[in-house]
Amino acid sequence: MERGEANFTEEQLLPLSALQHWLFCPRQCGLIHLEQAWAENKFTAEGQVLHQKAHEGLDESKAGVRITRSLSVRSFALGISGQCDIVEFHGAFRNLRSQISDLQSAERVVPVEYKRGKPKSHRADEVQLCAQAMCLEEMLGGPIASGFLFYGENRRRTLIEFDAPLRQLVAETAAALHAMITSRVTPLAEYESRRCDACSLIELCQPKAMRFKRGVQSWFSSAIKSQI
Repeated sequence: MERGEANFTEEQLLPLSALQHWLFCPRQCGLIHLEQAWAENKFTAEGQVLHQKAHEGLDESKAGVRITRSLSVRSFALGISGQCDIVEFHGAFRNLRSQISDLQSAERVVPVEYKRGKPKSHRADEVQLCAQAMCLEEMLGGPIASGFLFYGENRRRTLIEFDAPLRQLVAETAAALHAMITSRVTPLAEYESRRCDACSLIELCQPKAMRFKRGVQSWFSSAIKSQI
């Protein structure tokens, strides 16, 4: 596989995790990555605990698999960088060190991302995992067909195939993220009870108030136009 074209510089790389934030809610993404806003709730705390467990311990090798934790990855084609919870390198390679240059001869590379809860109806988790794989492909120069999402509620892995539609969604999401960062404009709130009520930023975002404000503005604009 050919390495991705370098569209971005090191200074332009954005957090890989922001792709998930964007797909969950563009306004949440803007609040976090433009306005530097953050708040914790039980869901974010549970997620952090699960990630800490995934990152604990040393790299290890067993049964022909090199298990690497907290591996830093980046893509100059997508303009993102971040860390993988776990990457499994299957097959023979030159030695047991974790540097990318020493693991390029692995026969199969499998990223594993740890998530709280259970598989979701949206594709934000899948996009984050696929983005990690696309970063690894660019760094290693070889294809990665699939990876796993490990959910804390059911305590088992979910296989994710990195097919063309998912890769396209990753590319489109990365482009949307860069467009938002370039514009410096935080998207407006769109209240949706199931999503918003579980968000740790709901008090900072005030989606219900934003909906009311837009409604008043729309009514006022319509009233003005009717008088013209």
